[in-house]
Amino acid sequence: MALTLEDVDRIAHLARIDITPEEARATLAQLNDIFGMIERIEKVDTDGIEPMSHPLGGTQRLRPDQVTETDLREAALRNAPAAEDGLFLVPRVIE
Repeated sequence: MALTLEDVDRIAHLARIDITPEEARATLAQLNDIFGMIERIEKVDTDGIEPMSHPLGGTQRLRPDQVTETDLREAALRNAPAAEDGLFLVPRVIE
């Protein structure tokens, strides 16, 4: 798909970009190069190739699944104006 100068001018107008004719020609060449690369990529046969989550086949480093914090419930409930059975008591809002 090749773009024309009119296409570049229309895109610049839609984006509210003030572009000179020289910039439009340079942009046209760059966009047509990009579309050419996309067309070449689309022609690559990918049948039988599994999608990858990482381009280099790497894996995400994860920390060990271990408890690192102690139970702070009692300390948090000490700051509450009212608590019962390990829960905060709050005033009734809806009657």
